[in-house]
Amino acid sequence: MVQTPYYLIDKRKMLNNLQKIAALRHISGVRSLLALKCFSTWSLFDFMREYMDGTTSSSLNEVRLGHARFGKETHAYSVAFAEYEIDEVVQHADKIIFNSISQLQQFERQSAGIVRGLRLNPGVSYSAFEFADPTRPFSRLGEWDVARVAAVMDMISGFMIHNNCENKDFARFDSMLSDIEEKFRPLLKKAEWVSLGGGIHFTDDNYPLDRLSERLKRFSGEYGVQVYLEPGEASVTHSTTLEVTVLDKVYNGKELIVVDSSIEAHMLDLLIYRQNAKLHPNLGSHRYVICGKSCLAGDIFGEFDFERELNIGDRISIQDAAAYTMVKKNWFNGVKMPAIAIRELDGSVRTVRDFNYADYEQSLS
Repeated sequence: MVQTPYYLIDKRKMLNNLQKIAALRHISGVRSLLALKCFSTWSLFDFMREYMDGTTSSSLNEVRLGHARFGKETHAYSVAFAEYEIDEVVQHADKIIFNSISQLQQFERQSAGIVRGLRLNPGVSYSAFEFADPTRPFSRLGEWDVARVAAVMDMISGFMIHNNCENKDFARFDSMLSDIEEKFRPLLKKAEWVSLGGGIHFTDDNYPLDRLSERLKRFSGEYGVQVYLEPGEASVTHSTTLEVTVLDKVYNGKELIVVDSSIEAHMLDLLIYRQNAKLHPNLGSHRYVICGKSCLAGDIFGEFDFERELNIGDRISIQDAAAYTMVKKNWFNGVKMPAIAIRELDGSVRTVRDFNYADYEQSLS
């Protein structure tokens, strides 16, 4: 048995997402790129490669990882590329997408040998959090002036438009895409490809995949463009748990459970967005506040119900621990870094990475 804490990635559960991605590709003609900012555990890339067309990145390191470990098509994007890294970015990418016209012009010479694109900001978005809203007021993410973009069309062949965050509402996506068409139609008619980014939860059980396929196919045909999607969370949702062990029980007005993990170190995205972790089935007559072992007072996974009393040594599985979780893990308080394990299609479990003191020591200087 693997020593807790560890992330457990279940290939059978991930396969459900990947098959829906493959179906969307087949019906609509879109290409799908894994968003490495969301999930970059490369031990799964061989498995995911069969169902996806490549990767998209947000940094030089992600470009290199996508090129080296996933292969296929490699898109390079960054809010801002640095002078010292641009040559290496271009070396490892098939397409480079600039966030601004100024960056496009600054690196015109260095990027001349590969396909170039520009990020557009449509001014409409779907996000429950202003913190994550790409089109929030005064956003730095992408160009919005049609005339300014039209003036540099001879330097680019396509666009990236990422304006969704956890969007499960097809009608809202459809409406926003119509707004994008209305605003950017002159530019779209001159493009060869358009990436509509990620944040579309089309692998959810109740999502109308057929309607999305038809809409994307119609968009592609209307403008004669190759459409890309950048599923990150949609690729890995419901596939991974964080396995932890109860270390202590404390009562201070409520029943508190301390586990051998930390929300700040191992599920930071939940802390940033002030969200509780997910436990299943979260039913029963025994209620506990599940707490992390770091010194942060607010290191709390949430309050949950259990069918039986919890005791020291018991195991707990925290759900949805893949997207924006594994990529953000850190060494706060020196808490033991979770190992990474994979449950294969045949049910066997293998550990693909364990972390030790040397990893902690070498993470600093």
